[in-house]
Amino acid sequence: MSVKVLIPTPLQNLTNNQATVECDATSVEELIDALETSCPGIKARVCDDSGKPRRFLNFYVNSEDIRFLDGTQTPLADGDEVSIVPAVAGG
Repeated sequence: MSVKVLIPTPLQNLTNNQATVECDATSVEELIDALETSCPGIKARVCDDSGKPRRFLNFYVNSEDIRFLDGTQTPLADGDEVSIVPAVAGG
């Protein structure tokens, strides 16, 4: 089941400068593992030591924040789009 992943610019050095990557996964957790297989080093940049997404990164499945869904257990379907979005703060 193919899922389109939108990669933010700061992480594109790990994806051969590609802004989008296709992965096969049935959940966000599987997607992160699939990304690590095809783009070594990316999991350490998007997840903390416990394997949870870092606080300053947001994951969206079809524009829905996974924090309001099932977190990393959020199911994925063929054709879904996952966005990895760095949090922006300032004042």
